[in-house]
Amino acid sequence: MPRWWGFFLVITGATLWGLGGTVSQYVFQEFSIPVNWLVSLRLTVAGLLLLVVQGLWKDRQELVRVWKTKQTAIPLLLFGIFGMLAVQYTYMASISYGNAAVATLLQYTAPVMIIGWLLLRRQSRLTVRDAAAVMLALGGTFLLLTNGSVQALSVPVPAVIWGLLSGAALAFYTLYAVPLLKQFSALVIVGWAMVIGGALLSFLHAPWDIPAASLPLSAWAALTFIVIFGTMIAFWFYIESLQTLQAKETSLLGSLEPLSAVAATVWWLQEPFGFYQWIGMVFIFSMIFLVAVKEEDAVPAPTAKAAKQTDSAS
Repeated sequence: MPRWWGFFLVITGATLWGLGGTVSQYVFQEFSIPVNWLVSLRLTVAGLLLLVVQGLWKDRQELVRVWKTKQTAIPLLLFGIFGMLAVQYTYMASISYGNAAVATLLQYTAPVMIIGWLLLRRQSRLTVRDAAAVMLALGGTFLLLTNGSVQALSVPVPAVIWGLLSGAALAFYTLYAVPLLKQFSALVIVGWAMVIGGALLSFLHAPWDIPAASLPLSAWAALTFIVIFGTMIAFWFYIESLQTLQAKETSLLGSLEPLSAVAATVWWLQEPFGFYQWIGMVFIFSMIFLVAVKEEDAVPAPTAKAAKQTDSAS
């Protein structure tokens, strides 16, 4: 696969992830669709489609082999519940209370949380680059949430809480996935994790339990985009790009996710975004750039696959 095709795949995948969050905000606002149902639908259908892709075009034996020992089956279950489901639910909940732009940017504080965790575990030393990334993340988050005024938040408190929980869940999701991704295809791990999360959430709101007697065609079109383009194809394209691109390149181009989410939220949904919030967004993008460049040589190939988790989210 030529490198230009790899660039096309990662740019398309990251852009679709961001747009998927904005379209989710649209269906929450316009059709009052419950978060539980949308996350259940998104995870179940997209997960099954990814497993079908693995079965048709890659090693189908991995679909079963991952369940054959408790050393891999139990971690996969935990990853599906506390990783995949937690990330997807908290992210969507943040969007439902606020907007896709803020939810996506708050989720991108995960690298700073990972740095903090590794420092606490003494698995890493604090460098000047790490300190700068932390300061950019904290400053950017402050400006994003307050628009420069400490008198009141510019974003509803529930949206902030769910957004920060989404960042924490993404940090766990990324770290916990590494051992599994060293043994199995990313499509297998993430596909099964989505199915596990969707199945668990089905007890609260099953995908087939449509929340309205009759949803308009525009609602179904938006839901189809979220599941197919904003989740399944976005993830698949990102993973395929890793065949020809380095971890640094995919990580940097993956930052198009919050950019596309912010752009679509502001210009399509007409959400207000203040001057200091734009500065905060620049701070967070700078933090992402610092972290991505730092990991260029430090991240081995299996871990590079884990880097794609930054979305899954979405």
